[in-house]
Amino acid sequence: MALRKPMTISTSIPARMDMTLPLGKVRCMNCAGKITQALQALDGIDTVAVDTQYARLSGQVDLAKVIETIESLGYEAGYQHDLPLAGLSCGKCVAKLEAVFAADPRIARFDVSKTRAVVRGALDVAALTTLIQSAGYQVPSQSEQTDEQASPASSSSSATAPLTENTATVAPIDNPLETDADSHYFLISGMTCASCVSSVEKAIQQVDAVTAVSVNLAERTALVQGDIDPESVIHAVSDAGYGAELSEDERTRRERQQAQNKTVYRQHLLNAGLALALGIPLMAWGLFGGSMMIDSTTSQWGWGIIGLLTLALLVYSGGHYFRDAWKAFRHHRASMDTLVALGTGAAWFYSMFVVLKPEWFPAQARHVYFEASAMILGLITLGHALETRARGRTSKALEKLIDLQPQTAILVDDQGEREVPLAEIKPGMKLRLRPGAKVPVDGVIETGESYLDESMLTGEPVPAHKKPGDALHAGTINQSGSLLFIARQVGNQTLLARIIGLVRQAQSSKPKLARMADSISAIFVPTVMIIAIVTATIWYYVGPEPVSIYMLVAATTVLIIACPCALGLATPMSVTVGLGRAAEYGILIRHADAMQLAANIDTVVLDKTGTLTEGKPVLTHSHFYGDFTEDQVLTLAASLEQGAEHPLAKAIVAAAQAQSLPLKPLSQFHAQPGYGVSGQVETHNILLGNRALMTKEGINTASQEADALTLSDDGATAIFVAIDGQLAAILGISDPLRADSAAAVARLQAKGIEVIMLTGDTERTASAIARQAGINKVIAGVLPDGKSQEVRQLQQSGKHVAMVGDGINDAPALAQAEIGIAMGSGSDVAIESAQLTLVRHSLHGVADALELSSATLRNMKQNLFGAFVYNTLGIPLAAGILYPFTGSLLSPVIAGAAMALSSITVVSNANRLRLFRPGSSQVQTSQTKSGGLR
Repeated sequence: MALRKPMTISTSIPARMDMTLPLGKVRCMNCAGKITQALQALDGIDTVAVDTQYARLSGQVDLAKVIETIESLGYEAGYQHDLPLAGLSCGKCVAKLEAVFAADPRIARFDVSKTRAVVRGALDVAALTTLIQSAGYQVPSQSEQTDEQASPASSSSSATAPLTENTATVAPIDNPLETDADSHYFLISGMTCASCVSSVEKAIQQVDAVTAVSVNLAERTALVQGDIDPESVIHAVSDAGYGAELSEDERTRRERQQAQNKTVYRQHLLNAGLALALGIPLMAWGLFGGSMMIDSTTSQWGWGIIGLLTLALLVYSGGHYFRDAWKAFRHHRASMDTLVALGTGAAWFYSMFVVLKPEWFPAQARHVYFEASAMILGLITLGHALETRARGRTSKALEKLIDLQPQTAILVDDQGEREVPLAEIKPGMKLRLRPGAKVPVDGVIETGESYLDESMLTGEPVPAHKKPGDALHAGTINQSGSLLFIARQVGNQTLLARIIGLVRQAQSSKPKLARMADSISAIFVPTVMIIAIVTATIWYYVGPEPVSIYMLVAATTVLIIACPCALGLATPMSVTVGLGRAAEYGILIRHADAMQLAANIDTVVLDKTGTLTEGKPVLTHSHFYGDFTEDQVLTLAASLEQGAEHPLAKAIVAAAQAQSLPLKPLSQFHAQPGYGVSGQVETHNILLGNRALMTKEGINTASQEADALTLSDDGATAIFVAIDGQLAAILGISDPLRADSAAAVARLQAKGIEVIMLTGDTERTASAIARQAGINKVIAGVLPDGKSQEVRQLQQSGKHVAMVGDGINDAPALAQAEIGIAMGSGSDVAIESAQLTLVRHSLHGVADALELSSATLRNMKQNLFGAFVYNTLGIPLAAGILYPFTGSLLSPVIAGAAMALSSITVVSNANRLRLFRPGSSQVQTSQTKSGGLR
């Protein structure tokens, strides 16, 4: 909204408080680090924790200065609300509300009129509405006005819902797997080799507003990032001599790509059949003693007719090679088509000259090579047909994900129940889910109970029990009961769609090996052409008679045998298959580079709570001291922790609720990261946290130390509770080890990987859990901001570190490690900071990810090695390096067959990854078969 006047800056005195501020345009933890550094330099700020979504501050916060600082770095901060107002009748009312806003330290800027308030700050819409109502004014509901909309300033695409009763009935579902809204996928046609990839990328990079581009030869797609006009990209690609088509969604893209592949496959097969139908008889004629020389008028007429048939073949079956070669020439580049066109064209032109003017050539040089043109064309085109068919199998894993989502949903409205296309479903609509049906969109159950098969998302073979208020995810399968649910995320916003988008984006990325191959491919074809010219020149000066024959055969064979296709397909084929296979096993990888890095990991650092353990702690032990009863202590402790998200806090609240203890009002709550929390419940001052908090606040715990040590030895976390300055209790909270954690740790150790536990818990508690898990090294008592430092120290000692965690406090360490691995049920911040996300919450996924990454990297290296060795050996052989020893040259026909075979070999080798099975034990095999995204 354009303001009528500049917004008033709040004049409130910076207050000491804890504040959480939403952020926008923060795309990675490096961005978060810049913000952290800038905020730490501000006066009055005690602690700062920044991730890609929020900045959490404590201290004497000047909010206006904080927002200004963040914005000066190019990011966005805070909420901006544009709310309608009611009850303001004059200028005094406006002044009164302005005074309320000016006095609130959570508001940075505001503009108030009698009908609207535009407010910038840290208050969400509910808190701002409450503040306005406390001043005696109202915010009308949607039925009373039509234009209110409050949206975080941090994200124009993530608007807070209008203030209506309907939007408050269902809590939003977390969507941790964000994909970039500025990403656009294009289907590219006309690409044949790695040189084409380079040409398309360069063309797209010239388009305004393009920030990044990655072209995948295996998929014939381009991922373009930036606030672009798609038509400008299509025109740029067209001007470069290729075709481009915007891919709106994955299902449409797949259908178009399958149709395109089928058409190309059939056309290649037809062209290859026609070429071989002519080439094989001609080859057989020569092999079985037939004359291929022009030695009479009869032979001239006969071979002349064959020459015209070959020309027709070159025009019809091989025309696309010549057309694409001409396009490449016009754009000052060369491609595989250039090599094929030059090789087959040179053989035909030489032969035709011999037919038309045999007297120009010595008698022994009047040999025709029409069979070479036909056979080269047939074999190379047949190779392309087989390659196209094999490439079609590389995305089978992604297609399985796409097929999980149904195309219709059952809408429930005033007209009853009816089946409608999925595209018509909007958030807030009420849907029916019948037994045996797939969930069409993400939503929340309103009525009904059932069991749902979520194995494709969680890897858990046992169906999950679902009841009102529970979340549903698209693609999961209803087992029994009928459910009524409210749609929340639809289309590209569902978790399944985001997973598909993440996999697709990763498949379009390039590891360092691919970028190296691309740099070589960019100069490959021109280099081969120079080698062919040098070869012809050498044979001209040193070759035996007839010189022209040797020049032609050697140069043509060099052109034909060189294979930029194999080089261009070597890494994208492996990446595409490997990432798809990873998705099948519940491993989501953000960028192909992560697979290359993961293959070199020698140290895995594991967080304890929620990673090694279930993440569902329960209160198992308690020791009480002083005058307060057990019920009183538990009531006060649970009241202090009400609303907290930490698993230990939830365990205390759950214990109080299990005993039906009522929670009391809480005030002056204060979190102390790494120590615990404090606050006031009724008239009592409560401290709850670790031993360090008690020491910091001067609470004597010496006489109760033995009780705390006993709890730690049992693997329980000791939580100290002090009331009004006196220790009142030590609560023991246990978080059981995951059933498969010990087996997964043993599996990693068997691979020679060092496993380390990194936790903020005490040494004794951590050691007890480590013994159960079979972990030998423990780093305990680490504060949240110290975890990344511990990872850095391991790296400085020469270790290649993977960090596995699930909490907000793990995010900096995840970002610091070579590979950050987040558990899928963890916080959005942890997932955003990690390169790998394990959808199924099992540490076996870590071993699977490392094994699959190693297999994929090994496959890439095999493909690149094969492509390089093939060309390194093939080109000298084609040039005639063995002629002094054998007295013969390599046939261009054999070169064509070898060229086709090289591409087929690369594609087939990459498809071997589809057979990859991580793990060796039968138990793990059964787990993986029932788990993952399948």
